[in-house]
Amino acid sequence: MKLKKRKIKFAAIFFLCWFGFMVLLVDGIIGFQSLVDYFGSYALVEITLLLLVALPTLAVYKFVKE
Repeated sequence: MKLKKRKIKFAAIFFLCWFGFMVLLVDGIIGFQSLVDYFGSYALVEITLLLLVALPTLAVYKFVKE
């Protein structure tokens, strides 16, 4: 699989924006500890948040046309 610079650039820009939004949302508005208290598992919240950032970034990389 050959990596394309344009696709990587768009995926990286999306990653930075989406990661920043998620940090603002989780740390600033909702509160990480509130999520842990609600779901009851630190690991579950961490994995879910990582997947919420990684999967859309991979999707952007896959669907950007060269």
